[in-house]
Amino acid sequence: MKRTGAGILIATAAIAVAGGFLVNQLLTATGRATFTPLITLPVLLVALGAIVVALAIPVWRASRGHTRAPINPFRAVRIAMLAKASSLLGAASVGFSGGLVVFLLTRPVVPPLGSMATQLATLVAGL
Repeated sequence: MKRTGAGILIATAAIAVAGGFLVNQLLTATGRATFTPLITLPVLLVALGAIVVALAIPVWRASRGHTRAPINPFRAVRIAMLAKASSLLGAASVGFSGGLVVFLLTRPVVPPLGSMATQLATLVAGL
């Protein structure tokens, strides 16, 4: 397993920005309302980040020699894969919500505060 490089995360976010902008563009072109994520999405992203950090602390302590209890290598690999997947999900959610925000800011009409707030909260939670 390789580390997740910054280039992969930036590429994922860039593709997601285009996707978010395109989704809202297509919805507007067909006469539908723009996409707004649910308020539970930022909450779930923050919870996922907290869970990953909580699971990774024992592995970090064991790798630094702060504890004498051995760590199961299969558990360590599973936690590392969860962290890798979470980082990709975070980059994708940052990019997608960034694309939605860019779409709303490029419109001549001022967006409503409710839709903008959930998109900005998703952007911050993804980071």
